[in-house]
Amino acid sequence: MARVSTYLNYPGTTEEAFTHYRDLFGTQFVGPIVRFNDMALGVEFPGDDGDKIMHMEVEIAGGHVLMATDMLESQGMQCRVGNNTTIMVEVDERAEVDRLYAGLAAGVEENAPADQPWGSYWSTCLDRWGIRWMIATPMAS
Repeated sequence: MARVSTYLNYPGTTEEAFTHYRDLFGTQFVGPIVRFNDMALGVEFPGDDGDKIMHMEVEIAGGHVLMATDMLESQGMQCRVGNNTTIMVEVDERAEVDRLYAGLAAGVEENAPADQPWGSYWSTCLDRWGIRWMIATPMAS
C-alpha cells in the first residue's frame, strides 16, 4: 500500500529525538528499530557508531509517520540543512519508482533507483526547487 512520510536525518540523536516524539504524541514506534550493526554491510563502525540508528519510525498525529536515520560522520555522512528533511514516497511498483524519480530528479540526481540490502527498491533526488525526495517500494518482509 502506498504511503507518504517525512524522513529526517539526525547527527547521531535519532533515538533520543524519536523517544521524545513518541512520548510527546502518546504513540508508538512503528516496526523494528534497525541499527547499523543489524545490517550485513561489511563495514567496521568505530566507537558506538554501529549502535546508531539506520532506520526507525514513529507515528505522530493523524497517522502521519516520521522516519529517520543517524548520519555517521565516520562513513562520510554529514547532517546539514538541505539533507536533514526529505519527503518519503512509498509506492507499490518498481516502475512507479522509476517514473517518479525521472520526473523529480530533473538533472539533480543523488541516488538512482536500485535494489538495497534492506529489501527495498530505493532512490533519492533533489528536485529543481531544492526539495529532497526518497521514492521506494516498501521493504521486503
